[in-house]
Parts: sequence; structure tokens; C-alpha cells
Amino acid sequence: MKELKLVFMGTPEFALPSLELLYLSPHNLALLVVPPDKPSGRGRKVRFAPTKNWALEKNISLVQPQKISDQDFLSGMENEAPDLIITAAYGKILPPPLLKLPRLGCINLHASYLPFYRGSAPIHRAVIDGADYSGVSVIKMVSELDAGDILMQEKEDILPFDTAGTLHDRLAGRGASLLLRTVNALASGAVKAFPQDHERASYAPPLTPEDEQLDWSQGAEEIYNRIRGLNPWPGAYTCLNGKRIKVWQAARPKDDELNPDIAPGTILTVGENSLTVATGSVPLTILNLQPSGKKAMDAGSFCCGYRVEAGQVLAGEPEN
Repeated sequence: MKELKLVFMGTPEFALPSLELLYLSPHNLALLVVPPDKPSGRGRKVRFAPTKNWALEKNISLVQPQKISDQDFLSGMENEAPDLIITAAYGKILPPPLLKLPRLGCINLHASYLPFYRGSAPIHRAVIDGADYSGVSVIKMVSELDAGDILMQEKEDILPFDTAGTLHDRLAGRGASLLLRTVNALASGAVKAFPQDHERASYAPPLTPEDEQLDWSQGAEEIYNRIRGLNPWPGAYTCLNGKRIKVWQAARPKDDELNPDIAPGTILTVGENSLTVATGSVPLTILNLQPSGKKAMDAGSFCCGYRVEAGQVLAGEPEN
């Protein structure tokens, strides 16, 4: 197997296991490309991307172009002369000059079993949709979003109690192993790509504020999936007395529970560690909530501290 010179483009924590395996491999991880630093959070402080922090710790060469289509960046990449460019959650479609530059092309690690859930939020959307499985795919990059030929891919079951966070962590680790196997196979010429079935493609668009609000008129299973699909970020929310409350955890609904003839969103019972809410189907038991500006707490503590009683209604938009 011939050692390859690699350029890696990636930003979030999902990319870290892949970086670590490539760094420990016989290949030459020559350069990391990360988007420019941006302020974030309430204080609008500039925080480095997880991959940038990793590169600084490992003393890996790093560039942060304003635009990957800029000629200065493209000229620098041409001088770098990588055998292969790898992306993992970089968030941008590469311009044609960059796609054509490496000897072995550009490949992308995507967190879904393509052609399903192309786009920027495949993990969240799969859990929200109640999908049975997700996966990881390594594809050749083309100018169309996540549409390139598949080099390697593996399925990963979505468990009934998975959150976006637990699935993310499994896919990040599994994707790293798959990516390294793909790079090794490309180095030895032992991989053959196959086209995606574009007619079966589905999409995972970015999350919106509307995605975060719980609609209690939906079925309990749909609401349950939305809660876990938005955990640990950005969080599902509802409102009580005009105040926004994040809902972090619920118990999986039971098919044998009775559907009460009462308005969805109505609090049915308040227990020691939980509360139950009427939905468009069976009741849903809520286990963990977070009032605005406070720490997350079990539902019993929330009900006690905020004097929540049966009959109150969770619904609506927060007060301005």
C-alpha cells in the first residue's frame, strides 16, 4: 500500500475520530482546512472549531480560508499537491477546480446510509423521523449535494432510546473506521465505486426554529422522536404560562395506554419524577425539562419548583 498525502476538511466533533485514525495511520495528514472562526453563544465569544483545537494540539498545519473558491486558497492547495482531499461535515460543496485537483479525487464521509438523508442534518432528521436505521457512507465528491458514487458504506441500527447525540457518537466512530478502510483501499487500488439510486434519495435540510417547537396535537410517538432527535442540540421546547421550557427526555409511549378525551398539551398527572401530557394519541410521560435560564431538572423537581398542576396546558409561543 502506497502512503498518500492527505488534506482533510472538517469542522465539528463528528470529524475528530476520523482525524485521529488518519493521524495514526501510515498516511501523511499534511493539512487541515477549517472555516474561519466565528463568535457564538450568548456572549458572542469566538470559539475555535473542535478540529482546529485538535490540529493545534497535534501541531498539524492549518488553513482557514474565507472562501474555498478564492484563488489564493486554490493556488495554495495546488502547491500542496495532495493525493486525496477528504471532507467530513465541512458544510460546503467543493468548487470544480478543487474537485479536480487531487490525483485520487475528493471523498466525503457522510452520516447516513445514502441515498437517504442527503444534506446537513442527517442524524437529527433520521431520529426525528423514527427511522429504523442510519449509517455512514464514503462517497466520491461531485458538484451536487451528497450525490457522488459510493465507495463504501455501512448501516447502523437506530435504537428505540437513541438520541441524536448517542447516534452521532456511534456514527462518528464507525465512520472513522470506514473512512480509513476506504483510504487504504484507494491507496492500493482495491475499491470500486457504485452509483447511488437517485430516485430513492431523501433529504435532511438544516434544522429551523419551527422544528424545535413541540406540537402536542401530533401522536405521542412523533413527539417522543422529536424530543430525542433534538437532544443534545438544539433541544425541543414547549411553553407554560408563556414561558419557554426545553424538553430533554420522555418515556417511550406504550401502545396499550388509553387515549384520553382531552385537549392535547393538557397536563394529565404530576408524579414524583415525571408528568404526563395529553397528545394527539396516547399520553406522553415527560422526564426531564429545562426552564429558560435554568439548569435541566427532572420533571418532578420542575413541577414542585414551578407549582405545576394537572389541568394546566403546554402550548403556544413564548411571551415577548
